[in-house]
Amino acid sequence: MLALTLPIGLVVGLTLGALGGGGSILTVPALVYLLGLDPRSATTGSLVIVGITTLIGAVPHLRAGRVRLGQGVVFGLLGVGGAVVGSELSAAVPPNVLLVAFAGLMLVVAAVMTRRRRAAARDEAVGGGTVEARTAPMLSLRPLRCDCRAVGVLLLTATAVGLLTGFFGVGGGFAVVPALVLALRMPMPVAVGTSLVVITINSASSLVSRLGQDVTLDWGVIASFTLAAVIGSLLGARITARVKPARLNLAFTVLLVLVALYTAARAVPQLF
Repeated sequence: MLALTLPIGLVVGLTLGALGGGGSILTVPALVYLLGLDPRSATTGSLVIVGITTLIGAVPHLRAGRVRLGQGVVFGLLGVGGAVVGSELSAAVPPNVLLVAFAGLMLVVAAVMTRRRRAAARDEAVGGGTVEARTAPMLSLRPLRCDCRAVGVLLLTATAVGLLTGFFGVGGGFAVVPALVLALRMPMPVAVGTSLVVITINSASSLVSRLGQDVTLDWGVIASFTLAAVIGSLLGARITARVKPARLNLAFTVLLVLVALYTAARAVPQLF
């Protein structure tokens, strides 16, 4: 088992480190179909793996000044309620239904990443590049005003990300990063670094809410997977500097679609 766990964890970590948001979504299918865990144990174990990996991954960003710790903590705390609800819902859903829903989530993430890739290609074609968002407060007392749309986006996205984390055991970075850019007006590099703080908090709160559930975890598999994922994420960050983001995005999107179709093909027949 260890001979299989380490390379799988390394691949997932490489994906997470190279692509950031969305990379951790491969953890659950890997735990279920390659390492033989049942869906509930896989989604719970994924919370441990993703939480530890993102916590360690946030350190270099923090040292480089790309983490707004206070805002990340607030965003994460706003998602705690959704994480608890998602964890409770996950326990009430049959395993194969959970896997079918997970396949649908992977297709949604693939669509989001495709949209980002095309938007980046359009920006590059017109020579505009990526324009970093300016930092501006959502609330101001001089004069008294509120950017209510941004506040609404922040609350809804934080709750939704918490719900996804609790239900599926994923980080939700594919939703966190755009929300931090739109709602808190963070520059993209800062949003990526801050999202790791949010994912860590959501993963921890979801894991705590699952402790009372009847879930058995294989700590040997989880520990070795986490170690390999951490190493892979650090190596993945170096890959990002050498390979064009569009190529990484495309390769990961294709992989997501294939894994989603495989998951659906295995789980859907079990529903009937």
